[in-house]
Amino acid sequence: MSMERTEIGDLGEFGLIEHLTRNIEIQNVSTILGVGDDAAVIDHYGKQTIVTTDLLIEGVHFDLAYTPLKHLGYKSVVVNLSDVYAMNATPTQITVSVGISNRFSLEAIDEFYEGVYAACNKYGVDLVGGDTASSQKGFIISVTAIGEVAPDMFVKRSTAKNGDLLCVSGNLGSAYVGLLFLEREKKIFMESPGVQPDLEGESFVIGKLLKPEARKDIVEFFEEKEITPTAMLDVSDGLSSEILHLCKDSSLGCVLYEEKIPIAEEMKKAAYKFEIDPTACALSGGEDYELLFTIAQADHDKLVLNEQISVIGYMTDADQGANILTKGGGKHKITAQGWNHMG
Repeated sequence: MSMERTEIGDLGEFGLIEHLTRNIEIQNVSTILGVGDDAAVIDHYGKQTIVTTDLLIEGVHFDLAYTPLKHLGYKSVVVNLSDVYAMNATPTQITVSVGISNRFSLEAIDEFYEGVYAACNKYGVDLVGGDTASSQKGFIISVTAIGEVAPDMFVKRSTAKNGDLLCVSGNLGSAYVGLLFLEREKKIFMESPGVQPDLEGESFVIGKLLKPEARKDIVEFFEEKEITPTAMLDVSDGLSSEILHLCKDSSLGCVLYEEKIPIAEEMKKAAYKFEIDPTACALSGGEDYELLFTIAQADHDKLVLNEQISVIGYMTDADQGANILTKGGGKHKITAQGWNHMG
């Protein structure tokens, strides 16, 4: 590997933007004009436009001690696309702005953008703009995602109905357990830098944290099967806090079955290494980027064949509150900081 280092200052701001955007190929007909003018031009041809933005700050949202820059670029895009899918929409364009200090070389920023472009290619999204600025210290990333949806087919989080089934995609809690491994290894490394990290073959949970995916497949499945969820949001802060958002915004209660919460076998084994309860990880972990949604009971049969979707409960009257039924038959209020298995 060559150890050449190009200082960003050598290119100047316009040189840097030109360098980072030199090979863009437009993938969406809605992208009329991309990078290279004062602003991009987008026309969604009679569809409604979805817009969402995320700000990621080094030391708050990510730790470069164990996050490869390419993965960070990929994840910065994916977490935004997840919010577009959570509206039952299709992402089409993104803008990416970065604040960088002089501790980052051009090669490092290239690595970050490799991840950005990898996500754009995978999800068929166009990078149409952004900005770069120098930051005093640390790395700051702001991504805006733009999407499209057929008129009034977007799905809010406030429109669930009493009796609707509560469903979630994929499996939960893995990213949190991945974070535990990485934090543990970082601590050991800080105390004795000679020690090589031992990730104990936990590539599954670590991959879920460092390279999450957005659930494009689920939104495509809804379209194919003509299912319109009654409400939807993405799981970024842990299942229990997202369920509480759904209940509050829809003015409903719910019943969640502990045994129905989808947990991957690999996550279960990894959680036991830390002597923590897998259910607690799934409820309060966060960063899963799965979709949590409600559907009318009449649509239940359409879901059965999709192994990526689990029905985990149902919505009730608000005065019933939000409750979890445990495997042992107990009933507990769902709390935002997750639910204590021992309580």
